[in-house]
Amino acid sequence: MAGKLTTIGFDADDTLWHNERFFRITQERFADLLDDFADPDHLMERLLEAEKRNIRHYGFGIKGFVLSMIETALDVTENRAPGPVIRALIDAGQDMLQHPIELLPHAREAVEALADSHRVILITKGDLIDQERKLAQSGLGDLFDGIEIVSNKTPEVYAEIFTRLGDGPASGLMAGNSMKSDVVPMVEAGGWGVYVPHGLVWEIERAEAPEQSDRYQAIDDLGALTALVKRIEEG
Repeated sequence: MAGKLTTIGFDADDTLWHNERFFRITQERFADLLDDFADPDHLMERLLEAEKRNIRHYGFGIKGFVLSMIETALDVTENRAPGPVIRALIDAGQDMLQHPIELLPHAREAVEALADSHRVILITKGDLIDQERKLAQSGLGDLFDGIEIVSNKTPEVYAEIFTRLGDGPASGLMAGNSMKSDVVPMVEAGGWGVYVPHGLVWEIERAEAPEQSDRYQAIDDLGALTALVKRIEEG
């Protein structure tokens, strides 16, 4: 299905820069702090359950993650979690919010190359202040024609954004590391969904690839995105 792509969307966390590995480091710290109260596997199960429950209250991002850790700590200790443990979890969240941004390979080159020929937009979800901080530190902000920080990524959200900032989802492409958030809903909206795998995947972001769709593609890294866009347009 050849056709001109006018608008290219990029996810941010773990597509343009590292993110999930800092959550994993903090989870290991969390397990060490609660070692006297719960084994690591059980603790991680309880934490994941809390995160799933709390997304609708806190949204995505570090602040909700920290609150879910505190809730889990209180649950597994039957509300007896020591004050220093709670303080350590808050400190861990502060560390995450101050961690410097490290771009993933080919991120800058891919955005720069496509910005010369297409509208490029950033579509990310999470805490507004934290996402703005990361974008500012990344040095990529000026390359984008539009920046959207949303509470969730659904077909309706993609349809609205690609219509408002482009020529509709049918002429758009979304590249990201989350099958659930970046790829599947974009394909369902009628656009191209390009999976760019990252070594670490949050369990909540897992989904089956829409392999039955001819608008689904997967590449090894962003270094292959420009060539893929060309192939799509040439049919």
